[in-house]
Amino acid sequence: MIATAPALLPPRDRRPVGIAVTIVIHAILILGWQMTRHPPAVAPDPPSSTLQWIRLPAPALPQPRRGKEEQESARPRVTPRGRAITLPRLDVPALPAVTPPAADTPAAGANVPAAPAAPPAGATMVERARRDVGAIDRALRKENNPYIVAPPDSPQIRLRKGIQAAADMAPNAWYQAPKVAELVNNTGDGARRERVVSGGGTYCMTERAPTTSIDMIEKHGKWRQTNCPEHESTASSQEWRTARD
Repeated sequence: MIATAPALLPPRDRRPVGIAVTIVIHAILILGWQMTRHPPAVAPDPPSSTLQWIRLPAPALPQPRRGKEEQESARPRVTPRGRAITLPRLDVPALPAVTPPAADTPAAGANVPAAPAAPPAGATMVERARRDVGAIDRALRKENNPYIVAPPDSPQIRLRKGIQAAADMAPNAWYQAPKVAELVNNTGDGARRERVVSGGGTYCMTERAPTTSIDMIEKHGKWRQTNCPEHESTASSQEWRTARD
């Protein structure tokens, strides 16, 4: 007899086994899912009893009766009257006879100036009301229509301005920027002048007047370096101040 090798045998069909295993696994999963959907019933707790303590209010103390005391206090108290006091009679001495003044007495008293009559109360009240109305009118005018008043001035303010002007005129160091200030031109030609204070000295830059011819401006320029007049001062802003301030 010839022995056949196992390798030469035909392969077995194992698909039914795999299908059966798959079905069993799905059945187990479905069964577990169904069991989780319905939780087990929980047994109810046994009935329990509770005790609640209630505190009763303390008994009210008996109050004493005050009816008789109130009636006695309500009755008016009558004070006993004492005997009438008799005062001794005083003897009044007789007054001496008064002689009428002589006929010339009024003439002598006529020279005495009469005392000034006091002003009536009505006039005093009217005068006081008039002063109050005037004060109210001035306050209303000050609030609603303030007028321009002079700026505050004092020796301290003038000293501070003088120190500031001297500091502006002091020359700067070589590394500091020049200080430029506009001067008030009193010549009336319309030219503008600015003072320049630098470390190298003080000079003025003057803009030519509007009446200068165009040829002059084109040839020599609109600005020219000049000396600063001594009578010209820097332009200062007007300090407007109202009575309300």
